[in-house]
Parts: sequence; structure tokens; C-alpha cells
Amino acid sequence: MSVQLSIGSGASGFEEPLERVVADHVASRIFERDAALWGPAAEAEAAIRLGWTAFSRSARGLIPRIEELRGELLESGVDRFVLCGMGGSSLAPSVITRWAGVELTMIDSTHPDAVRRVLDASQLPRTAVIVSSKSGSTIETRSHLAAFEHAFRSVDIDPAERIVIVTDPGSPLDGESRAAGRRVFNADPLVGGRFSALTAFGLVPSGLAGADVRALVADAERERDGLGDDSPENPALRLAAAIAGGLPARFVLAVSERPGAEWGLGAWIEQLIAESTGKDGEGVLPIALPADAPEFDAPPANTVRVRVGAEAPETEEGWDVAVSGTLGAQVLLWEVATAVLGRLMRIDPFNQPDVEAAKVAARAALADASAQRGGGAASPAAEELAAALRAAVPEGGYLAIHAYLDPAGPQTTALRRLRDRLSRSLGVPVALGFGPSYLHSVGQLHKGGPALGAFLQITEIAERDLMIPGAESSFGALIAAQARGDREVLVARGRPVLVLQLPHGEDGPLRELLAAL
Repeated sequence: MSVQLSIGSGASGFEEPLERVVADHVASRIFERDAALWGPAAEAEAAIRLGWTAFSRSARGLIPRIEELRGELLESGVDRFVLCGMGGSSLAPSVITRWAGVELTMIDSTHPDAVRRVLDASQLPRTAVIVSSKSGSTIETRSHLAAFEHAFRSVDIDPAERIVIVTDPGSPLDGESRAAGRRVFNADPLVGGRFSALTAFGLVPSGLAGADVRALVADAERERDGLGDDSPENPALRLAAAIAGGLPARFVLAVSERPGAEWGLGAWIEQLIAESTGKDGEGVLPIALPADAPEFDAPPANTVRVRVGAEAPETEEGWDVAVSGTLGAQVLLWEVATAVLGRLMRIDPFNQPDVEAAKVAARAALADASAQRGGGAASPAAEELAAALRAAVPEGGYLAIHAYLDPAGPQTTALRRLRDRLSRSLGVPVALGFGPSYLHSVGQLHKGGPALGAFLQITEIAERDLMIPGAESSFGALIAAQARGDREVLVARGRPVLVLQLPHGEDGPLRELLAAL
């Protein structure tokens, strides 16, 4: 096998769970689509979520269509590709295109500045837009679609010629797109979003942008038999056992990528594992971190250090778990390991029961005029906030920063410095996620996982708002409602939430908090 896994002395306790999954023939049963693996309560959901194990069959018919459409678009002068998608619809293409070294412009934010930037009128003549939504009703993606349709018409470009749809067959987006004459790629409805990297949701945007998706799929296919082998040498079984062996105390995975392989794989792993395992009061929380993050120098007691990337050196010291191999091989490895981990944790890895709560609360907040500006919560002074943060994190827990800001905005550098400072100061793992994107990634774990998180929500007042075409609300109102909705659900679940509101585009309060820490 090209994929390699090493387990250090810090990841003890994996032998017993490894023996159990080998004896229960878990690996082979996953590829046989045995929906009974996760218990009677999960069987109905699992029965319609195991299509990812047969990825190569659908890919063979899909890839020629992708290549043909890319050729047509390039011939017509289109060489800029924008992806509108959330969660599994955006994270996998982001990894694949970075691995391939090709450009794909992403929009997974509802911040007005982020949306306005991708709508740059000067770039529209050379732009094609891929709109990806499994359900066909994701509010962020629907809003982006409306914005691009309006933008194309404003420069006399037929939107149907430039908008490509990826969705499940029969979704609202599927029917209306076919009626509108858009190009539509249907995904396999038997694959959940976070397991969709090797399906249409991962392959269509990446292939249109120029990634060699044939090589990606071929690499994964070469690993398939080995990852389905009921052997103690199966790296997927060993990976799942190494993670499960530390639970519940060591539930945080600090994930770093090797130099030269900064593909963003850690962010994809965050969603795959957190959304799959974070429920019923249980959960594993991966946090994608730079190599110089404090969590690696002085790892908190609840943290497992994980190294991922391309070919590893013969010896790699200082890591509890190290994974190497081609991207396609690692994608399939982590998917299988996550399904095995669900078995070991006795949870359904394919559902997400707490995700809808934040969506419902956001819709209610959107209808409330008081939520239209910034999120509606006062900010404490820096010294007071620093003290409150020190007191808020439960013993053995973590802190998550939820930044409802422009991910490429002027506060990003200060945010990353703040994350590092908080980890050093508090001695706990600290996650940084941009809203609303993280709601489709680790949001399930924050609400349904272990009650060990504290949350710092950072918002700002949008000075230059942007209306959503065809809607009564704006992107500024939407992102404020999403922040308020998530905060209300976290508080209702008994999670401590602190709020810091920034002036638009300014990082002064962040620097003050850095000084106070």
C-alpha cells in the first residue's frame, strides 16, 4: 500500500480496539455496505450513506464529462472558476486543487466583503461558477447563486452559459436548473456530504479547475482492497483504533501538515471526523494547525498530535500518529477510519442531528430586525474578556473562536495571533473557524459532542452591506442572523459563549485582547 501509518508511544491503548474491529470483520463489511455495523438505530441512515465505498464506478462515467466541459469553457475564454459551496461541497475541492497546484476561487462565506470580492465585474467575462449543494436548498449557496446570476446579467452574460450545478437528483436545485438550461451534474444520493470527496462534489469543481482527478481516483482505487482487509496491518483500522484508544480523555486531534504538502487536508479532516462523531455527548475534535502552533510544543493532556501529508521520512519523532501517502489514498483512508471509529464509539457516523438547530435559529433571527446589525450582543472590556475566557473553559476542554468576519479580511492576521496567544495563555487547544462555514463542519460537535467547549464569538458591524438579489434581506443581515442563531443554540445547550464585536475592518479590540492576555 502507498499509504503509511505510524503510531507513536503517546497513542497508547489502541491494541484492544484494533483486535475488536479485526475480529468483527469491520473493514470488509464496510465495503460490503453492511448497514448493521453501527447498530439498529443507525441502520436506516447507514443503508443510504455507504455509496462512497464504490466511488470508482461513478467516477468513470463522470470524469469524461468534466474534461469535455472544461475544454468547452477554455475554448470560449473562460479560465477562472469559482466554487459556491459549504462544508463537504467546498472542503474537498479546496484540498484537491491545492494538491494539484491549480486555482479555484472559493466562496463559503456570507460576509458582504467576501461576496463582493468574488463578484468582481472585471473578472466575470472569464468566469464560470460551480454551485454545489447536496440538498439544493442551502441558504448560503442559494444566496451566492442569486448574486452571480444577477452579476452575469448586469454584464450581458447569459447565466445559464456560465453556471454549473452539482446536486442530488431530484433536489429543488436540480429541477429548476434543468428548466433554466444550466449544466447539471448529479451526485450519488447514497453518499453524505462529508464522505463525498471522490464523488461529483469533489471531482467536478476540481476537474473543471484543471486538477488531474483521474490520478486522484486511481490512487484511491489502488488502496481500496487493502483498506477493506480485515487485518491488524490495515492502516484504516489502526488509525481508528489509535484515536479510539485515547477516548474520552484525549478527544482533540491537533493536525499538522508536512512541509511541501500544505493541501489543507486538516480542514477537510475537521469536518469528516467532527461532524461524524460529535453527537450523543461523544466526539473527536480535529483542529487543523500550523506546524509552529503551541499545541505541538506543549500538548495539552487532552490532545493527540497528528502529522499528515506526502511521503514521510523513515523516522518521524514527536508525533502520536503520522500518516503519509498520495492524496487519493489518504482521502479513502480517513473515510474508512471515520466509519470504523463510529463503530468503536457506538454512534451513527452518517447523521448530524444537531446541525438543523442552528439553521432554524438563524432563520428566526433573520426575521427579527434586532438581529440585522452585528449580532446584538455588547462586548466587554479587554481585561474583563481575558479573565472571562480563562474561567470559561471546562477542565480537560477546549476553546473555539467563531469569527463571523471576512476570511480574507484585515483582521485575519490578528485573529491567528490571538489563537496562538490563547492556547499558550490558557494551556488548552484552541480552534479558529470562520462563520458560517464552520457551521457546516465542526458545528455539529460543538452542540452534540462532549460538553467541554467554551466559545468566543467575534462579529462586526457591516458598513457596506450587499443585498441578496430576489430576497428581502442582505448578506450582512444573513451573517448577523447566523451568528446570533448559533450563539442562542450553544447557550441553550449549556455551552459558555463570550462575544466580541469589532468595528468594520478594524482589529483594535483584537490587539487589546492580545495585550490583556
